[in-house]
Amino acid sequence: MRDAYVVGAGQSKYGSFPDESYRSLFGTAVENTLDSVDDGADVDEIDEAYVGTLGVGGRQLGLPGPAVTEHVGLHGVPVTRVENACAASGYAIRQAVMAVRSGMADVVLAGGVEVMTDLSGDAVRYWLGVSGETEWERMSGTTFAGVYAQMASAHMREHGTTKEQLSHVAVKNHENGSKNPKAHLGFSCTLEDAVSAPDVAEPLNLYHCCPTTDGAATALIVSEDVVEEYTDEPVRVAGVGAASDRVGLFQRDTYNSVPAAKQAGDEAYEEAGVSPEDLDFAEVHDCFAIAELMAYEDLGFCERGEAGPYIESGATRPDGELPVNTSGGLKSKGHPIGATGAGQVVEAFDQLTGRAGERQLDDPQVGLTHNVGGSGGAAVVHVFEKEDVEEVES
Repeated sequence: MRDAYVVGAGQSKYGSFPDESYRSLFGTAVENTLDSVDDGADVDEIDEAYVGTLGVGGRQLGLPGPAVTEHVGLHGVPVTRVENACAASGYAIRQAVMAVRSGMADVVLAGGVEVMTDLSGDAVRYWLGVSGETEWERMSGTTFAGVYAQMASAHMREHGTTKEQLSHVAVKNHENGSKNPKAHLGFSCTLEDAVSAPDVAEPLNLYHCCPTTDGAATALIVSEDVVEEYTDEPVRVAGVGAASDRVGLFQRDTYNSVPAAKQAGDEAYEEAGVSPEDLDFAEVHDCFAIAELMAYEDLGFCERGEAGPYIESGATRPDGELPVNTSGGLKSKGHPIGATGAGQVVEAFDQLTGRAGERQLDDPQVGLTHNVGGSGGAAVVHVFEKEDVEEVES
């Protein structure tokens, strides 16, 4: 199979935008993606497209892919809508990589979009709930905060994780997000703020939950045959892993892990020929604070049950041994469901190409993105590494 490379990536600002539509947000992401390509790129060069979206609110549930791609000028280009809940655009990126590796396409646009802030609270909870098990979770009244609260309670009971350790996730990610001009909640907070916030679903409080967000993000994936036409310093997709699991939390054997994420991570590491120790940074799916702590363990950043002390140690801060969620994560940057996975790839691309501004790490070479759908019914992990065209040609 041919190697696949990210040569451009961009996003809209994340937040609440009553004057924008899903089309205009996607258009902004595509424009920013094309502008990020070192030697330039045009929509006419794109062979195929994959668009991730849940379709919150019911807007354009049929053919949302063509609805956004025709808006940016991709007339006649085959486009596929990908829906895997919050992992929709992570899987869209995976599909683009598969298309390039297989030889079906040389230049592929992949990303996602979601508009979530124009609905009532009850309506948003309904649309979030459709990614849970329908009969025994959503229709019985369980919210996603409630599902993740069960996971947090199990982790606390089995491993001694504390509410303060959960709050360290919020403090770190808000500090990172305060340096991200695209972040929805771009402000910092203190540990006291995070610990004392009102409960949403005990033991999770307001600062342990990400916001609902409008936004779009895309990336341009190309083959090794054409990569030198776009840049001298491409980002190679070194490894991809994906897995699914039972949709309902109650159907699984564990409440304090996401087995699909562990499987996806193991596959991505094996394909890339790296281990967690080789990573310079990671973007992980922190829809709730407990989700980030479980990701540390599922992805091998620390031993099982040690995520609480690990976050407390400062290891995942920008100056720590493995910076996590330099973008601000879902907690601060925001969580526009269909765009979230692609937005993680934007941060990985920016870090590896030195475009991350105040958040820029010191010459990172290898990064990881981890995108989870629902409470773990689907997961996809990508490993990216910095290369140059001379390495590609050799």
